[in-house]
Amino acid sequence: MRRQKSIKQKFKLPISVCLRLLLVGAGIWGILQLLLPFVYARILNMGNATGIMVLLFPLIYGLFMPRIHKLVRAVWQKKIGKIGLVAAGTMVGLVFLLAVIETGCMVHASTKAPAEDATLVVLGCRTYGDRPSVMLASRLDASYEYLTEHPEAVCVVSGGQGPDEPISEGEFMYQYLVRKGIAAERIYRETESTSTRENLQFSKKIIEAEGLNPKIAIVTNEYHEYRASMIAEALDLEHGAIPAKTPMWLLPTYYIRELYGILYEWVL
Repeated sequence: MRRQKSIKQKFKLPISVCLRLLLVGAGIWGILQLLLPFVYARILNMGNATGIMVLLFPLIYGLFMPRIHKLVRAVWQKKIGKIGLVAAGTMVGLVFLLAVIETGCMVHASTKAPAEDATLVVLGCRTYGDRPSVMLASRLDASYEYLTEHPEAVCVVSGGQGPDEPISEGEFMYQYLVRKGIAAERIYRETESTSTRENLQFSKKIIEAEGLNPKIAIVTNEYHEYRASMIAEALDLEHGAIPAKTPMWLLPTYYIRELYGILYEWVL
């Protein structure tokens, strides 16, 4: 019995070692997740770049925990060091709190139900020749489902033409939905916009010119609904959300990037 107990004690890892392994594993796993958009679709933006930089901290901390603790103790002995550490900790806490608040706003906005038979406004996204990007495909699928379930509703598909796109995103979405069986007369095209603000601003002009239902349902990805809703409110558009589901391998990258976008709208 004593020998069995000594063997168990020998292979029992200290809590500090388990914590280090957990931090290193979580850091590596998170970084790999954020690299997936680049590996599969060559997507590299502020979202995955920021996420990777943030995840380097727990990774490095897990790898060099004893040395970091020793360094922190040495810095803490000095007055300027204490001020610096407290300031850094406060800054990290505020950034985390800001991210939590923004996330709550995203979740809340994506659950706001639209009015019955609201005019659908589909926000554009990148196309690749004759196929939509993953994000645009999800928005088109959500649009098709809504229009099928609400046969009296109409939609405005909104998006201009990028430098490497053969046709405008609005025209692409129109053709896509028509091929899926949505009647052409139910779809209005906006083909000049270059941003979310212009998507909604130019779509509003079409809605007013055509006498469509001024109550709108914004179709975009769930993380993007809040920022779109802020712009809609600024344009005096009564709105609800039809959130498109973002694939999990893309969600962390675009979620982090959206945090910047929301902050920009708040201070604009």
